[in-house]
Amino acid sequence: MTSHSVFSDLEPLLTQVQKPIQYVGGELNSTVKEWESADVRWALMYPDAYEVGLPNQGLMILYEVLNERTDTLAERTYAVWPDLAELMRKEQVPQFTVDGHRPVKDFDVLGVSFATELGYTNLLEALDLAQIPIDAAERTSEHPIVLAGGHAAFNPEPIANFIDAAALGDGEQVVGDVTDVVKAWKAAGGSDRGALLRRLAQIPGVYVPSLYDVEYGPDGAIASVTPRHSDVPDRVPKRTTMNLDDWPYPKQPLVPLAESVHERMSVEIFRGCTRGCRFCQAGMITRPVRERSITGIGEMVERGLNATGFEEVGLLSLSSADHSEIADITKGLADRYEDSKTSLSLPSTRVDAFNIDLANELSRNGRRSGLTFAPEGGSERIRKVINKMVSKEDLIRTVTTAYANGWRQVKLYFMCGLPTETDEDVLEIAEMAKEVITAGRAASGRNDIRCTVSIGGFVPKAHTPFQWASQASAQTIDERLAKLKAAITSDRNLGRSIGFRYHDGKPSEVEGLLSRGDRRVGAVIRAVWEAGGKFDGWSEHFSHERWVDAAASALAPYGVDLAWYTTRERGEDEILPWDHLDSGLDKQWLWDDWLDAIDETEVDDCRWIPCYDCGVCPGMGTDIQIGPTGKTLLPLTVVNNGGDQA
Repeated sequence: MTSHSVFSDLEPLLTQVQKPIQYVGGELNSTVKEWESADVRWALMYPDAYEVGLPNQGLMILYEVLNERTDTLAERTYAVWPDLAELMRKEQVPQFTVDGHRPVKDFDVLGVSFATELGYTNLLEALDLAQIPIDAAERTSEHPIVLAGGHAAFNPEPIANFIDAAALGDGEQVVGDVTDVVKAWKAAGGSDRGALLRRLAQIPGVYVPSLYDVEYGPDGAIASVTPRHSDVPDRVPKRTTMNLDDWPYPKQPLVPLAESVHERMSVEIFRGCTRGCRFCQAGMITRPVRERSITGIGEMVERGLNATGFEEVGLLSLSSADHSEIADITKGLADRYEDSKTSLSLPSTRVDAFNIDLANELSRNGRRSGLTFAPEGGSERIRKVINKMVSKEDLIRTVTTAYANGWRQVKLYFMCGLPTETDEDVLEIAEMAKEVITAGRAASGRNDIRCTVSIGGFVPKAHTPFQWASQASAQTIDERLAKLKAAITSDRNLGRSIGFRYHDGKPSEVEGLLSRGDRRVGAVIRAVWEAGGKFDGWSEHFSHERWVDAAASALAPYGVDLAWYTTRERGEDEILPWDHLDSGLDKQWLWDDWLDAIDETEVDDCRWIPCYDCGVCPGMGTDIQIGPTGKTLLPLTVVNNGGDQA
């Protein structure tokens, strides 16, 4: 199949839409290969706007990994805003890639990375614009394989009818395996799509929903999930990339043409987390912890800065201060880039892993803009429930030290609606914030310090100990947030130094439906999209009423409703929609941890204590990989403002 650019048709439309530059492509370090040079062609999609999708590390890594293969090309596509989508439909311009402006329908694989379930309607919008059948069952060998990935793919059942396959876990190696299978299928004629799906299902980490039958019982719960063929696995294991130093991607990070949510060069310093926060799906499904070495990090930073010209380096992970050599890493990088404009940042920091020396290294080459911590729960009791072992005294001490050393702003992140939560647990957030301000004023001798409380609704997720929990209703969330706001502002002297930012409970309710939904929820997603729903992660586009109405009409034939999926607590023996998808976590261990949560019993981090048998390492054939390595960050040459090495 040949493919031609649609840019000549697209260009006249760009003068009529907002932010047209996001559709132009040609970013520094982007790649456009000759169509005929590749045997297999991937369109990689982040189902949100360009400004959100371009900095996504996962997509950037796969883009590079695939394009390094001589037999493969990969291009990117993002969700188009409604203004352009309307014009595209009118002028018959299909969904396109921003690299070669080729129609997405011409590619062999459309890989879609879901960081959140609220991107599902954008998938349907993209398929429709691409002129690819929405229902996977209606696709032929002329259409791309639609492959979902990302954290949300650990329960892809709500979109099972819209995708051909889902990749579970790390993507670096599985995309190569998928490419090999597609290449062989095309070489053999590429006419039997069913045979291709059967072959894809045999790749470890690839789940093909259409090859499984799901039966439901009279109570509405799943009665069975059964493979349709003997060569299709009963359970699909996730993929885990070990030895991160062997995968130093992205080597050539993309530099956005338009404003984006993160404009920095990022290095993932480790993957996985074993802190055991019971609400955290990312921490659970990405186990075990695998650190990138200090020298590997240094090489990636140097190469990435040279390739991009960025002036900020983000050291990414789920809890970056937990890296066994974080002090040496930050000091080494601060030394190397001292006197340059390059600053360092740790986007995620635990209170109990933070210290002022680390903060000083991070701010040495930049400004002290503010610090963010996430106690998550307002009371000591609820923090035991969620296994976030941070005391109020630890938090006050840490924040006070920061104020005393020149920081003026601290942001505290919490969740509302956690299992067993009461009004009193939430109201303790107000008391904590007031104590932070009081202690901070005393330590700094200033009254202009600020503390911002940021809070959102909790959503129970698959593959976590809270997967059985009842989700708090939107009404409960909103009532508690109103009480918290009143408590914060009740003291005018302290309240004027406390900011309050929150998300109401309605988007969380919809996310809860999607995160623990089964295949029947697909009818809701489709009804919402057909009613105009898209960009549901954006408050100006999100309509709670549209989702509630769609759920009422689409779920009624099945005898279930929105509350059945959200506020209902599940029993131990219930078959969950994702039970046949193996994150490595033993289901009995998750249940026991759920009971520990109710008993307010904490669990330590297995990095520093003996294994407590969560199941991941033996089940996946993996192990924890941490330092210290004992190596130093070399070379330690100083880079000046002009970029010359001294």
